[in-house]
Amino acid sequence: MDEIQNTRRSANKPPERDSRSHNQKGKRRRRRKKKSVLGSIAKVLLVTGVIVVFAVAGAGLGTVFGILQSTEMLNTSDIVPESYTSVIFDGAGNTIDKLHGTENREYVKLSGITSNLQNAVVAIEDERFYKHNGIDMRGIMRAMKQNIVDSVATKKISFSQGASTITQQLLKNEVLSSEKKVERKIKEQYLAVSLEKALEKQLGSKYILELYLNTISLHHGLHGVEAASLYYFGKHAGELTLAESAMIAGITKNPSVYAPDANQEESRKRQLTVLGKMKDLEYITAEQY
Repeated sequence: MDEIQNTRRSANKPPERDSRSHNQKGKRRRRRKKKSVLGSIAKVLLVTGVIVVFAVAGAGLGTVFGILQSTEMLNTSDIVPESYTSVIFDGAGNTIDKLHGTENREYVKLSGITSNLQNAVVAIEDERFYKHNGIDMRGIMRAMKQNIVDSVATKKISFSQGASTITQQLLKNEVLSSEKKVERKIKEQYLAVSLEKALEKQLGSKYILELYLNTISLHHGLHGVEAASLYYFGKHAGELTLAESAMIAGITKNPSVYAPDANQEESRKRQLTVLGKMKDLEYITAEQY
């Protein structure tokens, strides 16, 4: 009887190998189900991420287009300075007095500005002035990289480096505000490209340089290189030496610091920086430097 019962139990019990196979199949099904769930979650996250990126990009583009649509196009007259110094002469043609408001400006054509001064300003302010179309992409990328490095180093968002071209600075001086806002920067870049295209056809890009040299602030209410040349050196902008040209070009970064009669030591350092940049760009030789 015991043998018969043992035989029956053995007959009813599934083989051990079949049991292991069943367990393995169950594990595989659970793994597949888990992978399927994870895959579904990953797809949802991916789709959500794409939607968010497109939404942010769309909102950004919408903002940019809105700013551009609200930006009024310029005429050449919009960027030509309006305030000039009045000169009083006697009967013999001698200067008796000069009258001006807050801006002391004596307009001078580019032909009346020494090439050393023109080159000094281009070298220190916008070295690719004759190559770009109003905005300098290489300069923008360099500034962005440096700002990121500075932000990481100081643990604060930094905008210490800029990449404004001479065209952009002219627009900021004569048309736009100097506020550091995204809206102003977008308008500035858009108008800079438009302005260069328009003037390239009419008067050439050098006219932009002429306007810039007649509008820059050079301390003591001096606007433009002619008034500055007469004030600091007692001579016209076409008569400046290389050293004098470099010194005036250096004032633009911070007039109250780099004007020669404000801080002689800092002015001298800045002058050497300008001369060094001119040498690097081959506007002058090592001997001239």
